[in-house]
Amino acid sequence: MFRDLFFSLRRIKTYALIGESGTGKSFRAKLIAQKYGIDFIIDDGLLIRDNRILAGHSAKKEKTFLAAVKVALFDEKAQRDEVARKLQGEKFKKILILGTSDKMVNKIAARLQLPSPSKLIKIEDIASQEEIEKAIRTRRIEGKHVIPVPSIEVKRNYPNIFYDAVRIFKRKKGPAGIGPTPTVHEKSVVRPEYSKRGKVIISETALSQMVIHCVDEYNAEIRIKKIVVRDNDMGYRLVITIDVPYGTQLGGNIHELQQYVIENIERYTGILIEEVNIIIDKIIQ
Repeated sequence: MFRDLFFSLRRIKTYALIGESGTGKSFRAKLIAQKYGIDFIIDDGLLIRDNRILAGHSAKKEKTFLAAVKVALFDEKAQRDEVARKLQGEKFKKILILGTSDKMVNKIAARLQLPSPSKLIKIEDIASQEEIEKAIRTRRIEGKHVIPVPSIEVKRNYPNIFYDAVRIFKRKKGPAGIGPTPTVHEKSVVRPEYSKRGKVIISETALSQMVIHCVDEYNAEIRIKKIVVRDNDMGYRLVITIDVPYGTQLGGNIHELQQYVIENIERYTGILIEEVNIIIDKIIQ
């Protein structure tokens, strides 16, 4: 891809930290950045460097869960253009994108005109199962989220959702003959409006109705026989069984239909569609 070639000439490398929602990615982002010498972090709609928010809009400020997902995915052109312009004007070699799946981080990279992630780090690689489960409980029970910048930054930009600050002490090896030097990372704990109201879940019935509408818009002659919806914290997987009219090009047109369903459902709901499988059962006259 052109963007990959452009950034390879600038020798820019994209890292990705992947894990389900609430598993502690934001909490550990600064430690990952320090370990790999990463300049920038993309987290929940924000561009972060060192201890400052440079551009973007925090998904945690949104009042609904679906709106937050859209912000985290840089769905709005104005938001992604602002961050992309900022990045193009900066000198950097490494950037870290946080996301719930491979698809999510690749989508963010593409929208911000960044190279595809060349190194994927899973939350399970850097946190114990006990730590992950504790983070999930904190998210579900208390609705607490983390933004990996000091409290002064969050209070300045998002005072309405600020909750608390956490300081992490880490000892860094000093020069030869000198003992380890303590370094401090401060993170902000916030409580988004949508976490106070509970999570919004799209039912299988509602999602199936959206699929039916998309297929009918694409080609009213295609008949849907069955829709299977599977979901997890990474996104949704759909299996659509159809009958198609005689003369339909089974290659290009069906792939276009897959893409049409994915793009429209993601655009209007903010949810991630991980996969759409289409099964052609019959050719009809």
